[in-house]
Amino acid sequence: MRLAKPVRLAFAAATAATLVLTSCGSDSGSDSDAGTSGAASGKPKAGGSLTYALDVEPTCFDLQVNQQGITGDIERGVVDSLVAVDAKGEFHPWLATSWEVAADLKTYTFKLREGVTFTDGTPFDAAVVKANFDRIVDKKTKSQYAATLLGPYTGADVIDAHTVKVNFAKPFAPFLQATSTPNLGFYSTRSLSRRPDELCAGGSAIVGTGPFVFSSYTKGQNVVLTKNPKYNWAPQQAAHTGAAYLDKVTFRFLTEDTVRVGAVTSGQADVATSIPPSDIKTVEADKGLKIRKVEDPGGAYNVFLNTAHGPLADQRVRRAIQLGADVDQAVKTVYFGQYARAWSPLTPATPSYDKTLTNAIAFDPTAAGKLLDEAGWTGRDGQGYRTKDGKRLTLDWPWNPPHTREQREVVAQAIQADLKKIGVEVTRPALDIGAYVSLALNGKYDLYDFSWTRFEPDLLRGFFNSASLPATGGQNAANLRDPQVDTWTEAGAATLDRAKRDDVYGKVQHKVVVDDAVVLPIYVPTKLVAVATDVSGLTVDPNGKPLLFDAWRS
Repeated sequence: MRLAKPVRLAFAAATAATLVLTSCGSDSGSDSDAGTSGAASGKPKAGGSLTYALDVEPTCFDLQVNQQGITGDIERGVVDSLVAVDAKGEFHPWLATSWEVAADLKTYTFKLREGVTFTDGTPFDAAVVKANFDRIVDKKTKSQYAATLLGPYTGADVIDAHTVKVNFAKPFAPFLQATSTPNLGFYSTRSLSRRPDELCAGGSAIVGTGPFVFSSYTKGQNVVLTKNPKYNWAPQQAAHTGAAYLDKVTFRFLTEDTVRVGAVTSGQADVATSIPPSDIKTVEADKGLKIRKVEDPGGAYNVFLNTAHGPLADQRVRRAIQLGADVDQAVKTVYFGQYARAWSPLTPATPSYDKTLTNAIAFDPTAAGKLLDEAGWTGRDGQGYRTKDGKRLTLDWPWNPPHTREQREVVAQAIQADLKKIGVEVTRPALDIGAYVSLALNGKYDLYDFSWTRFEPDLLRGFFNSASLPATGGQNAANLRDPQVDTWTEAGAATLDRAKRDDVYGKVQHKVVVDDAVVLPIYVPTKLVAVATDVSGLTVDPNGKPLLFDAWRS
């Protein structure tokens, strides 16, 4: 079937968030132009620079390898995608001018825009699309996320220089949305010929077709993007054509909250992400700043309970952990009402979110204790922790301090204290990033936490399908092996019918939260972004990535 342009996702949910939809403070609701930040007024003008303070530094800049969302945040302005998705869930042309999808959803044929070049001067064409996709699925690449976006990919056929057909072994409905993400954006063939460590290192090794050039990276300090003056192929729904307005964007890595807030309030940064809820009033009091609030689509901040390791192999113990943690109180206390409690592994802004899960997990330490008794953890040691056969009930919850954001460690401490009251010891080994990733691969942990941003419920396949285990590069941190969940997630990936998707993805959410207790949803990731009032045109796409192309300074 041919997909007209623009085409609405058959499974689109309510309008996805942009930086302009919700403002905190006295100016709430004052923005009139949905295409700008509403901060400045007047006609857009070229020139100037923007300093963007981030709370996390990427461990690797190779989008085809690294799963960190921050890598995509930075490189959204460097790489372009085949299609774009707007806040209403409609697809628009970008590097592809049109596309055809086979009725069986097993082939996608794209007509590519002509005249597009990478910033190293090489052309963008069908062969480049094939080379990028082939590299992503190559086991030597060790893709930690992008490969899941290609699912059952079997290869791409170069029909001619500007026509490429992408093939799948079975129906794969999420692919078109996946092509809107930066992780399926494109590097030049010269970039792909470099050693993997060079791409991870960033800088000039990263070459895209985007409105900005990845000019430099200084570890521990910043990334600098500069304008691509030849750019003239923005997505169809962009506010202007031609080159970007800004000459330069500097991403500064300011991982300490006080330093990041200080940078934006002092004017050393023009934008700062992850403003702590406790500092909202301070920022709002600054007349040169506004706070933008955006609830992310995708995966909530979840704690995954490892079903294949230690005490959590017992569903009763997993359920006890859910009931024994006062998540409501932790979220309210740490985030001052700015973040919503999560009830599903998906966030409310995500298509197929199951709102019936609200209040499905109630804090009940008495019930938790009874479950632990039933599971045989009836003894107590000298410190009050439960024991069975002389062994203490201990759960390992590793973390990597440099890459832990949004005060998640404070939430973890609250949960740790709650579980201690029901006799469960939670250890928090602090690991360097290498050891942390290795632990995920070998499955030797009990609890593992993360969030994920993507406007697509197929995330549930990544989170819970048995083909997506961490040992094979997937995100199934619960190490769940459930044939029914596999069937449902694969069925969701094989249809664009919204009702069918809502049904199967709703069943998955209910099973992993209520029936199997393999996940403890904590909060809905929410961008609290401080933006200088002289910055306009700054938005985020439905995948949660900042769009710098239309941004300008007054």
